[in-house]
Amino acid sequence: MMTPPAAAGPRQRRLRPAGPGDRLRPAGPGDRLCSRCALVVFLLAACASSGSGRVVTSLPGFDGPLPFHLETGYVEVDAQNGAALFYYFVQSESGASAPFLLWLTGGDRCSVFSGLAFEIGPVRFVVEPYDGTLPRLQYNQNSWAKVSHILFVDSPVGAGFSFSREPKGYDVGDISSTLQLYDFLIKWFNDHPQFLTNPFYIGGDSYAGKIVPFLAQIISEGRTLPNLKGYLAGNPGTGEIVDFSSRVPYAHGFGIISDQLYETIVTHCQGQDYIDPGNALCAQAMNTFNDLINEVEKAQVLLDKCVYASAVPNVDSKTDASDGRRILGEEVGTGKLNHPPARPPFGCITYGYYLSYFWANDKRTQEALGIKKGTVEEWVRCHDKDLPYTNDLGSAIKYHRNLTSRGYRALVYSGDHDLVVPHLGTQAWVRSLNFSIVDDWRAWHLGGQSAGFTISYSNNMTFATIKGAGHTAPEYEPERCFAMFRRWILNRPL
Repeated sequence: MMTPPAAAGPRQRRLRPAGPGDRLRPAGPGDRLCSRCALVVFLLAACASSGSGRVVTSLPGFDGPLPFHLETGYVEVDAQNGAALFYYFVQSESGASAPFLLWLTGGDRCSVFSGLAFEIGPVRFVVEPYDGTLPRLQYNQNSWAKVSHILFVDSPVGAGFSFSREPKGYDVGDISSTLQLYDFLIKWFNDHPQFLTNPFYIGGDSYAGKIVPFLAQIISEGRTLPNLKGYLAGNPGTGEIVDFSSRVPYAHGFGIISDQLYETIVTHCQGQDYIDPGNALCAQAMNTFNDLINEVEKAQVLLDKCVYASAVPNVDSKTDASDGRRILGEEVGTGKLNHPPARPPFGCITYGYYLSYFWANDKRTQEALGIKKGTVEEWVRCHDKDLPYTNDLGSAIKYHRNLTSRGYRALVYSGDHDLVVPHLGTQAWVRSLNFSIVDDWRAWHLGGQSAGFTISYSNNMTFATIKGAGHTAPEYEPERCFAMFRRWILNRPL
């Protein structure tokens, strides 16, 4: 599910996919932001144009009218190639003046519908065995829309229902897709000026955790912008080697690897590329390491391993394959779904991903959402290296430093059972910013029990863990994550 990366530099390393919930794309070198971004940002703002949205009052599979305000639509971001980003906008239940959150999802080109239906949005799937009928939806009591407006955007082009009429429009990367997001925002707020004064935040998880601070940096330098106050990044990748190397001490602490293997890696892999090591002893140790961590579910190390419910390349295979994938006859025989996902065992967290494929590809669903006919032949929750993408941003850590030094608020959080981007690595780069501590490491609580641990710094950055959560945190611990978000977005201590 990963786009082939460019060659990695000495401090920027690729990240491997890690099963359910993994939305990382590998990071490559070549951070070109800066000399050209200011000019591009100005030009984008100058040529802003309005899009069009539609109010959705009911959704197939949801019983009765929606108990929240939902708008969907497209905003064009590449006129030359006819490329447009699709969005879902959910108004806050707490009123018009509520904070405003832009939410992004990682990749390889995962649809932001994952954020809406599996993480922080107002609906969730009723998880029940698929029988060929339309999967059902229910209201999410832990939706972040209770306290914030949320604008979910399918980005980059090709994710979810976003599309390009010309194939060249799908050839984007970190920098170009982020600039397209800025273009999207200028046009969207031009069409919705009533939200321009709301406190504006950018949020995202996994690989989007790398895009979030970069987009915030661009907005902070723009001439026409929403009322940016800060950002939040969950289980975030940075493009730094620590995203991957921190898996070693994490796996050791969890008893997944032995003392001996840990000591061998520390001794022979120091300064090495953990993915493509330069000496034989390190390479041998890392091969053993990868074999061992593949025995656990890296998205949440305490759960059983499950089939990853993504699109499969060969719909003619109707039996169990070597990787455990299984395609049902009724799924293949629909005549319109060319790449049905593998069916996980019922009870796996990935079963909801599996249901989303059939819900999103149903004609009734696409009519309700206002999907333009002929734009997306087949919706997939995440792509699998079938569209070009350039990893040209490099490390995002300097944007965290720049933004928080200038007074923007930041929340960085990690599920403490995530082996995809372990909290140890995230803590390490947060500490590397070298800001003084204003509220030292302590537990934060929900219902009289610890819900995780947190520390706050003088640069308005808060780091928090969520007890029991994986990659990504709100999928596994929605109540705790909502409590954390509600307190932070309303400027209350965790």
